[in-house]
Amino acid sequence: MRLDQSLACREAAMSKRLTNREKILSELNHLSESEIGELLNYISALEKSGRERAGSEASEDELLMLLSAARENRRARQVFEWESVRRRAEAGASVNRYAQR
Repeated sequence: MRLDQSLACREAAMSKRLTNREKILSELNHLSESEIGELLNYISALEKSGRERAGSEASEDELLMLLSAARENRRARQVFEWESVRRRAEAGASVNRYAQR
């Protein structure tokens, strides 16, 4: 029985809380026309910067793809792999040399 009362109290308290949309609507009702115009300009500037940011990220991805496919980068990766294999081989040879002593 107490649990039911507790749940009922919680639900009543939650229903009294304003949602974000209701809060915004309440604030908009108190703004003047010029303030609403400024707010709309601010929102459109935010949307514009979001679109520009998304466009620049796409162009950066394309640039990274082009650079990674470049011949010099492929060669550099190949040289790095050869060097890694050579170092592992030398390390293995030195371990074998010390093990024979």
